[in-house]
Amino acid sequence: MKSPTDNDTRTYAIIGAAMEVHKQLGCGFLEAVYQEALAIELSKRNIPFRREVHLPIHYKEALLATAYCVDFICFESVIIELKALAHMSGTEEAQVINYLKATGYEIGLLLNFGARSLQQRRFVLSKSVESAKSADYSYGPK
Repeated sequence: MKSPTDNDTRTYAIIGAAMEVHKQLGCGFLEAVYQEALAIELSKRNIPFRREVHLPIHYKEALLATAYCVDFICFESVIIELKALAHMSGTEEAQVINYLKATGYEIGLLLNFGARSLQQRRFVLSKSVESAKSADYSYGPK
């Protein structure tokens, strides 16, 4: 079983890789560009990941034909959702929370490369109450 410290170390490593991508590319590219660059950076840092992972969705007892497609799963424990938006509206956060609820993963990161500085939110799903809390961070110049 992973301790909370393990998850913090893992999310910090992922955020560090994302910060390097943003430092090199800045803002203004499409999400797909950041996704490809982040895959390269995660590999360089020996961070295990799967990219564009389709995850099943269940409604009551039925498996739905539509699946979630998450940008990355790192360390087989952290869902990563990338965005390239000048401003986030709040629906992006709901998307990550829904990913966590639907999949049973406990940790999610929302990384937005579209702003002047990298924006990052970390979500932790509490299985006991099926709610998520988040921490909001921005890195770089304001």
